[in-house]
Amino acid sequence: MALVKAIRRFTVRTVLPEPIAALDTLATNLRWSWHQPTRDLFASLDPALWEESRHDPAGFLGLITREKMQELALDTAVVARVRAAEEDLRRYLEEPRWYQGLGEDAPQCIAYFSPEFGITEVLPQYSGGLGILAGDHLKSASDLGVPLIGVGLLYQAGYFKQSLSRDAWQQETYPVIDPDALPLTLLKESDGTPCVVTLPLPNGRKLHAYIWRADVGRVPLLLLDSNVPANDDGARSITDRLYGGGGDHRLQQELLLGMGGVKALRIYQRLTDGLAPEVFHTNEGHAGFLGIERIQELMSASEALTWDEALVAGRASTVFTTHTPVAAGIDRFDAAQIKYFFDAGLAPDVPTTRILELGRESYDGGDPAVFNMAVMGLRLAQRANGVAKLHGTVSRAMFSGLWPGFDHSEVPITSVTNGVHVPTWVDPKISSVAETFEPGSAVGGRWDLVFNVTDEQLWETRRELRARLIDDVRRRLRAAWTKRGAGAAELTWIDSVLDPDVLTIGFARRVPTYKRLTLMLRDPARLKRLLLDPEHPIQIVIAGKSHPADDAGKKMIQDLVRFTDDPEVRHRIAFLPNYDIAMARTLFPGCDVWLNNPLRPLEACGTSGMKAALNGSLNLSVLDGWWDEMYDGSNGWAIPTASGKASPQERDDIEAAALYELLETQVAPRFYGASGSGAGAESAGAAGPSTEPPSRVPTHWISMIKHTLSHLGPQVSADRMLGDYVSELYTPAAVAGRRAVAEDFRHARELAAWTKHVRSNWSQVHVEHIDSGGLSEVPQIGDKLHVSAYLNLGVLNPADVLVELAYGRVDDSDQLTDVSLAELEPNENLGNGRYLFNGAVMVEHSGAFGYTVRVIPRHDGLASKAELGLIVNA
Repeated sequence: MALVKAIRRFTVRTVLPEPIAALDTLATNLRWSWHQPTRDLFASLDPALWEESRHDPAGFLGLITREKMQELALDTAVVARVRAAEEDLRRYLEEPRWYQGLGEDAPQCIAYFSPEFGITEVLPQYSGGLGILAGDHLKSASDLGVPLIGVGLLYQAGYFKQSLSRDAWQQETYPVIDPDALPLTLLKESDGTPCVVTLPLPNGRKLHAYIWRADVGRVPLLLLDSNVPANDDGARSITDRLYGGGGDHRLQQELLLGMGGVKALRIYQRLTDGLAPEVFHTNEGHAGFLGIERIQELMSASEALTWDEALVAGRASTVFTTHTPVAAGIDRFDAAQIKYFFDAGLAPDVPTTRILELGRESYDGGDPAVFNMAVMGLRLAQRANGVAKLHGTVSRAMFSGLWPGFDHSEVPITSVTNGVHVPTWVDPKISSVAETFEPGSAVGGRWDLVFNVTDEQLWETRRELRARLIDDVRRRLRAAWTKRGAGAAELTWIDSVLDPDVLTIGFARRVPTYKRLTLMLRDPARLKRLLLDPEHPIQIVIAGKSHPADDAGKKMIQDLVRFTDDPEVRHRIAFLPNYDIAMARTLFPGCDVWLNNPLRPLEACGTSGMKAALNGSLNLSVLDGWWDEMYDGSNGWAIPTASGKASPQERDDIEAAALYELLETQVAPRFYGASGSGAGAESAGAAGPSTEPPSRVPTHWISMIKHTLSHLGPQVSADRMLGDYVSELYTPAAVAGRRAVAEDFRHARELAAWTKHVRSNWSQVHVEHIDSGGLSEVPQIGDKLHVSAYLNLGVLNPADVLVELAYGRVDDSDQLTDVSLAELEPNENLGNGRYLFNGAVMVEHSGAFGYTVRVIPRHDGLASKAELGLIVNA
C-alpha cells in the first residue's frame, strides 16, 4: 500500500478502570517528573512499556492495552499502591508547607511570567538555561508551598530537535506536538467551550489564543496557544516555535505572553474563584508587556487612574529579573513597530507615546529610535534583580544610564543567585547514599550527612554513575551516527567508547560563541595527549545546541565533532546531539568534572555546574556567574582569566593553556590518587574498557566531593533561591502593592502627584555653599568633621529630599573611593527656598581625605533612593 498522509490527527485518551483511575491524576500532575516513587510506580506496571514511552506517564497509559488495564485493576497489590500514591499526592497538594508558616506580609498569590519553562522533556517548551531555571522555580515553589501561578506560551513545535549531517553540520527539525497528548488540560467555560484570550492586531485582525493548564505539583502553569481555528494563518503561527522568526513575529509572541498572559490570569481567577496575584514577576524582558496590560486595567476601571497613578500602582507590585549580561542578548524593536501594534488598540486607554517612552533608550549611548524590552521591564518594576552577585554588578553597570549621577553600586538592581531544583537533578543513587537533602525547606537540609558515608562507598557509587553514563553515550552515539548515514558495520568501534575507570569531564550547554565550546581545541595536539595519557587519561562528553540562525555557533559544533570523529581519539571524546533534560539526568551524575569556560563576565549565572555539583562532580570553571561567588578552593578549580588588555586571540591562548595546565598537573593526578598510577592506565589505549574497578580510592578527591556536597548543596538549591525571592523581593513588593491600592489608591495617587511635582521642579535644586570645621590644625584620626550645607530647594521642602555627606579616601584626580555616607539634617529655614543642613562625621583613617554633599528625592513610597534617577551633587 502506498504511503497515505493523514489530513488530521488527534489523540485518544485512555479510559482507566475505576480501581486504578487515579493513575490519570498521577500522570497529569507533573510532580511525577521529580518524584521518584511515582515514576517507580509507573515503571513497575510494565517495565518494557515504560521504556517504550520514554518515561512519560501519559504516553505510557496510552500504550497499555485494555486487557492489561483490566488485569492491573484486579491486582490488589497494584490497586493498593495506586491508592497510596494518590493519597500521598493529595497530602502534598493540600497540607501546609514552609510558606504557610510565614507572616501576613507574604503575598497571597504571585504571577510568574516567562517565555519558556523546562519542566520535563515530555513538555518541550524550553531551549536552555532560562527555561530550566523557570521550571525549577515552579517546582521549588510547589515544594515550599509558595502560592505561585506560572504564565507562558504553548509552542506548537517547542524548540528544535538537533541532529548532525555526515559532515557534522547541525540540522534542525521541528516535530509538531499535539497538546491533547501532553499532560495538559484545556481551560473551558461553563458551557464547555474553550476559554479564549483575544488581542487586536493592526488592519482589523484579531489574535485569539486558547489557555492550557499544566499542573506542576501545587503550581498551575497557564500556556497560551494561538493555533486555534478562529485565527487567520498568520495569527495561528504566532506560537509556532520557541524564539522562532524575528521582527513582528517575535514582537507578537511577546505581546501575547505579556498582555494576553494577564488576560489569561483573569480568566483563570474567574473560573477557579481564586485570589488575584499580589505580585507580578517578569522573568526576563520578553514578558514585559504584562505591565502595560495592568496599567490598561487600572486606567479603564470605573474609578480610573491617570497614567502616572496607574504606573505607580503597577510598579509597586512588580519584580523584574534580567538574565543577560550583554546588550546583544536583549530584545530590541524599532519604536515604529511598537507604535504600529499599539495604535491597533492593544491598550486603548494608555497613550502610545507613554508606552514608547518606557522602552526608549533615552540615555547616553542609547538609541532613541529603539524600543528596549529590558529598559521597559526596569521602568515598569519597582524592584529588579540579576541572577548572581557578579551579574548584579554587571547589570548595575550595564543599565546605569537609567540612573545618571549615581555610582554603579547604587543602581537599584539587586541580585538573587539562581538555584536548581534538587529532587529533579540529584540522582537517586546519590540521594540513597545518604539523606543529604530535605525537599520543601528553604534553608537547605542535612547535606552534611554525606560525611557519614565511607570513601569506598561514595567512590563505588561514582563509578556506577560513570558506567551508566557510558552506556547512554554509546546508545546515543550509535543513533547519531546512524542518522549521519553510517551503517552498522562502520560502528563496531562504539562498543569501546569511554571507560568507566577514566576521569570523565562534561561540557553541555547552549552554543553561543561566548561560551567557547571549542576553547579545548585551541591546541589539538595537547588535548590529544591529555586524552591518551598512559598514566592519567581523561575522557570528555560534550553536548549542546546552537541557535538555528547562529552559523558561528554551528561552526563551533562542526569543528568539535570533526575532532571527535578522529579514530585516534574517538574512544575518549564524544559529542551527543539533541541535548535535553533526559540526557542531562544521566550526564550530570556521570561526570567527575564539569567544565565551563565562558568569556568572563558574560555568563549571567549558569546552572549546569550546580546540577553537576549536586551529584558529586567537581567544577572546573572560569570565575563567572555563580562560580565567582561560590568557589572556595576546595570544591573544584578556577580557570585563570586573561588580562583585559589581551586581544581576543591572546586571551583564548592564555586561558586554554591554563585549562590544559590544570587538567594535566592538578585535576587528573588528584583523580588517580597520589601514586600517579591506577585507574585507566591499562585501558588508555583502544584495546577496550576495563571491567574491574580500581582498588585504590583517591582520598583527597573524595574529600573534595564531600566538601562540595555539604557546602554547595544548600547554596545551589532552588529552595534557597525561592526563599531569597520571597524575603527580598516578593514580600516587599506585596507590602508596597497593598499600600498603593489601599483606600481607593490613595497612596498611589499621592506618590504620583509628589513624583510629578519633584520632577517638574528638580532643576531648581542646587547646593549654594558648604562650610566645614572641627578639624585640628593638622587633621588626624579621631577628629570630628562638622559640615554645614546651604541649599536652595526652590518650591520643594526639606521633607522632600535626602541630603547626604559623602566622604572617604580620594585619589590623585580627587575622585572619592571607599565612600561612606552620612545624612545631614535640616537646621534652619533661611527663606526664599533656602535651607541650612548640618551634620558631623568622625575621621577614621589616615591619608588623603575628601568629602562632598549631594541631594536626592526622598519619599517613603520609593524602594530606593536612586529610584527616580534624580540627584544634585555639590
